[in-house]
Amino acid sequence: MKKKIALITGTTSGIGEGCARRFAQGGYDLIITARRGELLHKLQTELEAQGTRVLALAFDVRDREATRQAIEGLPEDWREIDVLVNNAGLARGLEPAYEGSFDDWDEMIDTNIKGLLNLTRFVVPGMVERNRGHVINIGSVAGDAAYGGGNVYCATKSAVKAITDGLRIDVAHTKVRVTNVKPGLVETHFSNVRFHGDDARADKVYQGIQPLTGDDIADVVFYAASAPEHVQIAEVLVLATHQANGTVVHREP
Repeated sequence: MKKKIALITGTTSGIGEGCARRFAQGGYDLIITARRGELLHKLQTELEAQGTRVLALAFDVRDREATRQAIEGLPEDWREIDVLVNNAGLARGLEPAYEGSFDDWDEMIDTNIKGLLNLTRFVVPGMVERNRGHVINIGSVAGDAAYGGGNVYCATKSAVKAITDGLRIDVAHTKVRVTNVKPGLVETHFSNVRFHGDDARADKVYQGIQPLTGDDIADVVFYAASAPEHVQIAEVLVLATHQANGTVVHREP
């Protein structure tokens, strides 16, 4: 029996890496993508040693032409993608909007919104044609309501929700399913990236609370993908036990 194929973006750390490992455990063949080729191929080697068939594609989802070439250039036996996990994304900075960095804004918008759209545009037509498939977008609790300093990042994750909901409407006449998974506090390289490598500042984000892990979110993503064909997990909000929403967090001293 032919194995299903999952394409997962941003797989060299955090939620993306967790998803790659979880779908490998679940018996999928994997297409893994990321910008950092060395780390990408290290993960490929590890997963292949465990018996998973892996195709690694190093490109930046912000680059539409590179994305197009990667998808259109897939070998014949990799073309029928069953699950697309749009995970690649990031936050940059925590300044008020009137002091924000234009470069940070461009990077968030181009990655979190345009990158997700690029993959969607090039992968989903095949799903519609085959009348099967599943798109799982990694959103955020930040897409539900803005928080101080989160202005543009929150806006990008609000956009992920709107795009996900709109795509679900667009494919309602097919058997293609669309899911938005919205994590809260997840301890990955997320905060380190947000604060441009300031480890001390990043560590404070998770002090006094047991945050989620990338593997926790990967379990939810895989659960959504594993639901019966007639079941569509439209949206899942996943929070740490001591986190109530995007801004209310109880921290132990």
